[in-house]
Amino acid sequence: MAGTNLELTGFLLLALTTLTLAIPPRRPRLDGRIVGGQEANIKDIPYQVSLQRSYHFCGGSLIAQGWVLTAAHCTQGSAIEFSQVRIGSSRTADGGILVGIKRVHRHPKFDAYTIDFDFSLLELEEYSAANITQAFVGLPDQDADIADGTPTLVSGWGNTQNALESAAVLRAVTVPKVSQLECTDAYGGFGTITDRMLCAGLPEGGKDACQGDSGGPLAADGVLWGVVSWGYGCARPKYPGVYSRVASVREWIASVSGV
Repeated sequence: MAGTNLELTGFLLLALTTLTLAIPPRRPRLDGRIVGGQEANIKDIPYQVSLQRSYHFCGGSLIAQGWVLTAAHCTQGSAIEFSQVRIGSSRTADGGILVGIKRVHRHPKFDAYTIDFDFSLLELEEYSAANITQAFVGLPDQDADIADGTPTLVSGWGNTQNALESAAVLRAVTVPKVSQLECTDAYGGFGTITDRMLCAGLPEGGKDACQGDSGGPLAADGVLWGVVSWGYGCARPKYPGVYSRVASVREWIASVSGV
């Protein structure tokens, strides 16, 4: 009887192990930080916006009058329609204007488990752009790409991990684009880096490797290449930030927004 129990226990352990291995690991969520960056003026990043309830919770990018591109995981939950977007301010608590969200267009293929197709378009209520700092970031062509190593600018209002660096003021940092192969190798334990994702960061981590607020922009030369999506921690060696690849859904953006 004892031998039978041991065999049964061994079978159950093997079954549980097999089941565990069969389930792809859940993606680690970004902790929403700009680490090692510098304070930035909204005049230098005029397409950056803050998504707010009674507090800042995600970033986004103005792509046209009344249209913001952000991450789909930022728009989960029924309360998103009751949120607002602050436009034209370097600070999250004041300045610029607050605009209501008229409609949320989440990408129909968004997968909350793998964080694939992590895109949402926010259709804003009507507002006047007079006397505010606003400009629209450019969008790449469908399936276009930039060279590995290209410097990209990521920005946001996330936790800085430094008591001397206020998260209330916009911050930005430059990080290089990482090759798809290097990114895939880095995140092999967390599942597949899909064609809707790209990476940016430094292999040694530290102050120059960062992720900005979820939903915020990763841009180069005035063109939006990525949306802050997910990653393992922040500024960790060998783990670049993972961004949703805007060029992979350029046609969807046009079909929804007309941009």
